[in-house]
Amino acid sequence: MIVAFGIILAAVILIFVIWMLLARRLREKYAALWLIIGLAVLVLGLWPQLLLALTDFLGVQVPANLLFSAAIVLLLAVALHHSWELSQAEDEIRRSAEESAIARAEIQRLSERLDALEGRSTDDGRSEPPTAKPDAL
Repeated sequence: MIVAFGIILAAVILIFVIWMLLARRLREKYAALWLIIGLAVLVLGLWPQLLLALTDFLGVQVPANLLFSAAIVLLLAVALHHSWELSQAEDEIRRSAEESAIARAEIQRLSERLDALEGRSTDDGRSEPPTAKPDAL
């Protein structure tokens, strides 16, 4: 019964990951990890004695302990990777916000200069049309 559950679980994981990949809901770099996990679950579901052999080889007393230890290591690796990705995204967002603020300030400065050039008036209060000075901008 547990072997059938493992095989069904692996098939569901693989089908779901492939569907998300084809629908572009999951990026390739994350899909690779999930495909490896799905294949590992499939292999252990098809050949459960492989887990027993691996448990004996590593000197672990109970196969479930090996599975839980592997799952914890995997989760720690995923959390570390996501933290790294988040740090990269934060740096990119900060850089984009700074560039946007600089561009906004430059546009405002140029707009104020343009308004000042267009709004020049003569001594008697009449408005004078702006003269074209290419080097003034």
